[in-house]
Amino acid sequence: MTSEINFNVEEVRSNFPIFKRLVNNKSLCYLDSGASSQQPSCVIDSVCNLHKNQYSNIHRGVHLLSMESTSLYESARGKVRDFINASSLKEVIFTRGATESINLVAQSQVRPNLQKGDEVLISHMEHHSNIVPWQIICDQSQANLKVIPINDKGEIDINEFKLLINEKTKFVSITHISNALGTVNPIKEIISLSHNNGSLVLVDGAQGAPHSIVDVQDLDVDFYVFSGHKLYGPTGIGILYGKKDLLEKMPPYQGGGDMILSVRFEGTEYNELPYKFEAGTPNISGAVGLGKAIDFINDVGLSKIIKHEDNLLEYAISELKKIPEVKIIGNAKNKAALVSFIIENIHPHDLGQFFDQDGIAIRAGHHCAQPVMERYGIPATARASFGMYNTFSDIDRLINSIKNVIGIFK
Repeated sequence: MTSEINFNVEEVRSNFPIFKRLVNNKSLCYLDSGASSQQPSCVIDSVCNLHKNQYSNIHRGVHLLSMESTSLYESARGKVRDFINASSLKEVIFTRGATESINLVAQSQVRPNLQKGDEVLISHMEHHSNIVPWQIICDQSQANLKVIPINDKGEIDINEFKLLINEKTKFVSITHISNALGTVNPIKEIISLSHNNGSLVLVDGAQGAPHSIVDVQDLDVDFYVFSGHKLYGPTGIGILYGKKDLLEKMPPYQGGGDMILSVRFEGTEYNELPYKFEAGTPNISGAVGLGKAIDFINDVGLSKIIKHEDNLLEYAISELKKIPEVKIIGNAKNKAALVSFIIENIHPHDLGQFFDQDGIAIRAGHHCAQPVMERYGIPATARASFGMYNTFSDIDRLINSIKNVIGIFK
């Protein structure tokens, strides 16, 4: 049963200008927020206003434009800190996205401490961005990458995790919510078990931050990463949260720009946190847009958004199950914000093209999670993923389009 909430989706939706356009002469039905969410007007306007009225390079400038841009940039950092309940601004590092954040931790924290025969532990449901960086450093260090299996429902087997983690396990990197299956992982339990083993933990929150309430202090997570473009913000901006004591011990990831205090040929003195990890001119407008996106989410109410998305997911799954030709991939008990499915004898790419003719945007492919596809013996899935602006009518349109496609292929 869907739960009753005080959530005016039409009012929320009116803040997103993209929904005024037509796609193939149909109103846009956007079910691809798992790839990138749409941006509300306030985010777009904040970026435009910066470039029209305030833009300058940040930090070190003594003129008004630079000081105003710096203030907006650093204000956004504070909004991120509050959004995830970090204990300090020094723990919030701006990056280009979750992918860069993971690579930063892999190269700056894990690789220097990884010895031959050590182990890094990830799960079978990871996005490629949480697989390849660990493969690289394991190859560089002659360490071993171990994989936690998932069951047929798309859930991590905690008992297998307990068997795999051992004294050789130096680091655990796990997704909060699977982008391919929608599975919500028991990250608090995984973090606790890892810490009891003496292992550090990174959580990939690319899907977690938009669709759950994240409290990094309550989780006691060592590193948490996410991207702005899945959080109703701009592309090219992301966040690395790290515990201050760990970040202070880590060497810089890149050199130049704001990450220095002084440079001499005899040696360089690095800047304090968080700037030690923010080399070069940052994505100023991206940070400002992300800050405004967080403002918008807070105004709407994240808990209300999550309940609304849960209701959409429940309805979508119930309607898909009524169609015999549809098979849902990933039936975990705890899911969030997306559903992946296949239809026998119809490739997901073909489905995506048919849906597009009906004005419906979904994602078709392996979703940068090829090991997940291999686990289920399929090349790809069709994925419908939800955001705060989606309606039950969107799901009805998807269901009707699925039925029409099935009729064509019969």
